[in-house]
Amino acid sequence: MHIFRRKLEDHIVQNIASGKILLIFGPRQVGKTTLAKRILAEYGDPAAYFNCEELAVREHLVVGVAERLKELAGDHKLIVLDEAQTVENIGAILKLFADTYPDTQIIATGSSSFDLANKINEPLTGRAFSYTLLPLSLEEIASAKEVNRDELDLLMRFGAYPAIVAASTVADKEQNLKNIATSYLYKDIFTFERIKSPLHFEHLLKLLAYQVGSTVSLNELAESLGVSRHTVEKYLRLLEQAYVIRRVYAFSRNKRNEIRRAFKVFFLDNGVRNAVINDLRDIGMREDVGPLFEQMFFAELLKQTTLETLSPEVRFWRTKQGLEIDFIVERAGDLRAYECKWGAGEVSFRAFQNRYPDAHAEVVHPETLLAAFAQ
Repeated sequence: MHIFRRKLEDHIVQNIASGKILLIFGPRQVGKTTLAKRILAEYGDPAAYFNCEELAVREHLVVGVAERLKELAGDHKLIVLDEAQTVENIGAILKLFADTYPDTQIIATGSSSFDLANKINEPLTGRAFSYTLLPLSLEEIASAKEVNRDELDLLMRFGAYPAIVAASTVADKEQNLKNIATSYLYKDIFTFERIKSPLHFEHLLKLLAYQVGSTVSLNELAESLGVSRHTVEKYLRLLEQAYVIRRVYAFSRNKRNEIRRAFKVFFLDNGVRNAVINDLRDIGMREDVGPLFEQMFFAELLKQTTLETLSPEVRFWRTKQGLEIDFIVERAGDLRAYECKWGAGEVSFRAFQNRYPDAHAEVVHPETLLAAFAQ
C-alpha cells in the first residue's frame, strides 16, 4: 500500500495552535480525509475526528449554541470536522465556537469550494487559514514510489488522484477513474446548484476537453450549446469552483501587439479530462499527447503555487501575429516562461525576451519534468 506524503501537511501542522480555524478545500476523493486523519494521528490525544455527513454529528452543529459543539468536542484540543459543507450555516457556527472556546483547534474540510467557501469566508474573516488540496504532484508521488517514464505515461492517461496512482493494475486505475468521474466529481455541483440542463453542462465539458491548450471563445461555446453567454459563464465558474477546470488568462504589460483578453481552459487532472471524452488509450496511440503534456505541466505548476503564501497566477503569452509561450509565471518581479514539448522540436523565446529581457525561459520535456519534480 502506497502512503503519499502531502506537502500541504507541514503547512497545516505549523499553524495548529495559531488561534485560527484551519480550512482544507479540494475536490472529492483527493485525500482530504486521509490528510486530516494523518494530522490527528501525529497530534495524538486529545484529538478527535467527526464526519459531518452523519446526522448524529450535525445535531451538535447548531447556530448560536456553541455549547452543542462543545458537547461533541469534549476535552479534545484538536478536532476535525470532515465534509463541513453539509452543515447549514457552518461559518457562523465555527465563528461562535472559536470565539467561545479559543483553546480548541478546529480543522474543517470541504469538498466544494463554491459551497463551503460561501458559507465560511464572510463569517470567519480574519479567523481562518485556508488551504487547497489537489491531486498528487509528481514530488508527492515520488515520496512513495518510483516516478519514471512509464509512470509518467500512466499519469498522462489516468491522472493523479491518490486511489488511481496507488492502483497496481490498469484495470483498477480505469475503474477508480470511472468512479471519480461519474460518481464524485460533479456531485456538489448538482447537489448545491440548479443546473437547468445537465445535457448542456455535460456537452460543455466535452467541448472544453477537446480544446485543451487552445484559446476559448464564450460566443462559440454558447452557439454550439444553444445557450446564452451568461449560462456558459455560470457553468465555467461552477466547474472552476468544483476544482474540475481552471481558466488561464493572457499575460500582458500593455505591450503593443500582445493579446490581453483571451483565455484558455485546462482540466486540473488529466484522467478526468480523458474520462470526459472517453479516451483512455495508451499514450503512443494518441494524437492529443502534446496538449495532454501541456495540461500535466500546468497542473504541476498549480500544485506548486497553491503552497505559496502569495500564489502567483499562471498565464500564457501570445501576440496578434500568433507568437506564443505556453505558460508565464511571475513572482515578485521574477518572470519565468515555459514552453512544453513532448517530442523534439525547436523553440524560440526571442520575441518574448526582446520584450522582457530579464525573463528566464525554459523548454520543458518529459525528462526535464521528471528531473524537476521527482527528486
